[in-house]
Amino acid sequence: MPSAITMSAGKLNVPDEPVIPFIEGDGTGPDIWRASYRVFDAAVAKAYGGKRKITWHETLAGEKAFNKTGNWLPDQTLEDFKKYLVGIKGPLTTPIGGGIRSLNVALRQMLDLYVCLRPVRWFKGVPSPVKRPQDCDMVIFRENTEDIYAGIEYQAGTPEAQKVLDFWQQTFPKEFAKIRFGDAARCAAWQKQLEAVGAPRRETPVMVGVGIKPISRWGTERLVHSAIAYALREKRRSLTLVHKGNIMKFTEGAFKDWGYQVATEFFRNQVVTERESWILGNKESNPDLTPEANAKMVDPGFDMMTPKQQADIVAEVNSALKLWPTHGEGKWKKLLLIKDTIADITLQQVLTRPKDFDVVATMNLNGDYLSDALAAQIGGIGIAPGANINYVTGHAIFEATHGTAPKYANLDQVNPGSVILSGEMMLRYMGWAEAADLVIKGMDGAISAKTVTYDFERLMKAEGDTQVKKVKCSEFGDAVIKHMG
Repeated sequence: MPSAITMSAGKLNVPDEPVIPFIEGDGTGPDIWRASYRVFDAAVAKAYGGKRKITWHETLAGEKAFNKTGNWLPDQTLEDFKKYLVGIKGPLTTPIGGGIRSLNVALRQMLDLYVCLRPVRWFKGVPSPVKRPQDCDMVIFRENTEDIYAGIEYQAGTPEAQKVLDFWQQTFPKEFAKIRFGDAARCAAWQKQLEAVGAPRRETPVMVGVGIKPISRWGTERLVHSAIAYALREKRRSLTLVHKGNIMKFTEGAFKDWGYQVATEFFRNQVVTERESWILGNKESNPDLTPEANAKMVDPGFDMMTPKQQADIVAEVNSALKLWPTHGEGKWKKLLLIKDTIADITLQQVLTRPKDFDVVATMNLNGDYLSDALAAQIGGIGIAPGANINYVTGHAIFEATHGTAPKYANLDQVNPGSVILSGEMMLRYMGWAEAADLVIKGMDGAISAKTVTYDFERLMKAEGDTQVKKVKCSEFGDAVIKHMG
């Protein structure tokens, strides 16, 4: 009997015939969905010999929902996802000119899907702009509910924006002074400078858009805890906290600090921080090394520090050396390495040194940039899967990461890879690893056989491949099923 997936004692309970709600999607969404769900059904049937199957339940959002109900995101859709826990969706249009800012963001916030999970891996044969796309094998844990995506911002010139500016001016005058054009006097002064070089005179109202960037300890803890638990479960090598804490010290810097605390407080015997690995490695190389000498090796600028700073580094060394029974004598090399990098440097190094990264945990905006940049390395966002998950309640929505591409709608042309691979993630999340493995096998086989949709066909031909065969969206789904074996 078809029934809902449930969650109890922190474990997902998946029946043999789960009901899975799906949103077809806008634009090319229907084309992609028709190809994709056949792949999922074929994988499940082959993996379990008919003992398991998915009962698909359509629920509405986007243009189809608006046309049928007058609502872009009907209440029933939220109820369906709440009831059945796990679902999948195609790309959605964001309505223009008011209302919901983003249907995707709305779903994530309403269901508190705090993890945006974006695995990035290359399939042999997929055209890539980098020399060694096979070196790019990462999993991004992007915080999904905070940062500037919380949507707390006020349009320039509105009473709401002025209220915020007035509050800052009255309550935090020192910080308000950093808002370059936050008051009429400074705007007028700039206008005079412009006039001096021949610019026309115009009104000089205060026009400052204001936004708020909330980063909380709880939001950080639940994301980083989920990322570390995943890394340990999947036997990954390292977890990198990506942040811009050198500039935003009390938001992104706090994310980094709280992330390390989660690692050492919840997973002490299973992880080692990068600095701890240096300290332990130094001691292993020279057993007679004093804590002070070790501190100088960890921080080359030690001699230029204040006495308090030096004492803090020595205390850090002594704290790490207390781990010797569980981490010393090379034991730390078998543990999950926890490290951090600055966001802008990360965007360089994922290109130049991709093997240095494995699991990445980061905030909302950084994760947005990073996941799309990585997708470009493995063939583009059209083949990049994604999921939005609450690991505590079990709620999860797996989704296409690309847009609706309306000009290709109903032409049966586009690449369904993003939804197909998102479905593979869904099957694996459900514990149906055998079916998930068949989806990967089918994708590998179809692409290796050079049966691809127009986007890959064009790129392959540009690289001189004359054996490539262009297929329709539906035919690519057929090819994936065929190559499951």
